[in-house]
Parts: sequence; structure tokens; C-alpha cells
Amino acid sequence: MAQFRTEWGLLLGRLVLGIVMLAHGLQKMTALGQVAQMFAGQMGLPGPLAYVVAVVESVAGLLLILGLWVEIAAAAVGLVMVGAIATVKWKAGFFGGYELDLALLGLSLVLMLSGSRKWALSGLWSKQTKSNSPTEG
Repeated sequence: MAQFRTEWGLLLGRLVLGIVMLAHGLQKMTALGQVAQMFAGQMGLPGPLAYVVAVVESVAGLLLILGLWVEIAAAAVGLVMVGAIATVKWKAGFFGGYELDLALLGLSLVLMLSGSRKWALSGLWSKQTKSNSPTEG
């Protein structure tokens, strides 16, 4: 019963993190030029970093939703969150600053350490690989 609840909890966490990150990544993608200017101007970061962050957020979000390379996608999200907190959000304080990024970082750490197998496409491939492999005998 505990394993059942754990897998459902990890699935929900994976979907929430994936949806949030995909939405944020796509939002950046729709106005990349403006986002790059904001990175360079208001944030004091290299403008091209906006492109990297937009791609990482979008791709990692989609991978999490699909359940592909969950640990790697969660680690990528975690790195983006650490970067956001360290370079921009920390100065604003907890409320209205880094609280959301910290929550997303925590969720990404949980998924990075435990993975999430329920309704994950990676599970379909691993089952197919096992069924196609020759048996020892």
C-alpha cells in the first residue's frame, strides 16, 4: 500500500513540475528577444542565457510530463532553480522572491533522487527491452 501511494505521489509531483516548467519555458520562447534583453538589462546576466533557460525549461518540462529521463530532467530543472535563486531571486527575499523557485527546487530534488515510474514512457521501453532480450539458460 505504501509503494502504491508513493508512486501516485511521485506521479503527481512529476506532472506538476513538468507542467509548470513547460509553461514557463514556452512563455519565454514566445518572446525570446525581450527575455534576452531582460536577462542582460534588469538581471545583469548574459542575454544568450535566456535561450538556454527557455530550452531547458521547455524540454525538461515535457520530459517530466512524458516520464522520460525523469532524474536527468529533474536535475536540469534543479540547476535552473539554483541559478535563478542565486543570481536573481535571493535579493528579493523569501516572499515575492525565491519561495516558488525553492519549492520547485525541492520537488526536482525529490524526483532526481527517486524517479517516477507510474505512467512513465520510459517504463514502456524498459518492459519492451526486457521482453526482447534473450533469456539465459
